[in-house]
This record gives sequence, C-alpha cells and structure tokens, in this order.
Amino acid sequence: MKIVLAYDAMLRTIRRMGHEILEYHGDINNLIVLGIEHNGYPVAKLITESISTAENCELSCYPLDIRKYRDDEKQADVDIPQIDVNGKEILLVDDVIYTGRTARAALEAVFDLGRPKKITYAVLVDRGHREMPIRPDFVGKSIPTRYDEKIVVDIENERGIVTIPRQ
Repeated sequence: MKIVLAYDAMLRTIRRMGHEILEYHGDINNLIVLGIEHNGYPVAKLITESISTAENCELSCYPLDIRKYRDDEKQADVDIPQIDVNGKEILLVDDVIYTGRTARAALEAVFDLGRPKKITYAVLVDRGHREMPIRPDFVGKSIPTRYDEKIVVDIENERGIVTIPRQ
C-alpha cells in the first residue's frame, strides 16, 4: 500500500474543489449535492461542508444509491430517495472515476428523480482508463494507474489516498 496523497493534503484538495465548484455554480441556492454511495458520499459531505463554511449557509447533500442502475453488477432493489431535482443544479460526487460506468449509472438514477436544470460531476481522483465518454467537471487529483492497481480513498481512517496493487 502506497499513500499518494496524505489525509491533510486530501482535505486541502477537497477545499480547493469546493471553491472551484462555488465559483462555477455561483448561486448555490439552487444546488443539490448527491454523493454516489458508498465511497462518494463521504467526499460529497466534505465538499458540502467546505462550500457551506465558505458561504456561511446550509447546502443540501444526499447519498445516491446506484446499484439498481449498474450494468456490470447484479442489479439490486434499492429505495430511491425522493429528492426534487426538477429545475435544480445537481452536483454528482464520487471518490474515484475509472471506467465511467458508475457515472453513467448515477446519471440514470438522477433522471429517474426528475429533470434537473444542469448536472456537473466532481471526483476526488481521476485514474484514467475510461470505457465511456464521460469526463468530470471537477477533479481533485489525476493519478494515472495501471490496470492492476486500485485507488482507495480512506477518509474514515484518515490515511488519505492510497494505491494498492491487485493481488
């Protein structure tokens, strides 16, 4: 296991992303943050806290369970939260983007909730190797990887971002 970004540096990166998102969206009164379950939600909460602190306001952040929409895993019955996204600006947040399949599934989940005005996509780490034409609007760190490596964002244990060779 190799730490490629320590926890404190990761938090600085998240704060920077929060400022970029705030600058891009401007008026956050119409913004809803959706963190892709399970690993994107903790990142989304930290980004939301950063924006809320900078603007001295409360920004809505919800988990988004996309298992029902996956095309590469067994689909699961999930409870979709009833969030009114109609006419809202949506910020999807995930920890790592790899093939783009998770982002595609998240987009389907959002459109099942309604018709947003705009959707932007933020990831803490872009590791490359896309299989779909999906590109995040906000990237914390680009970390090129080999196919046999895995990126883990470890917020809970305060390790930061680590790469792990697959066994």
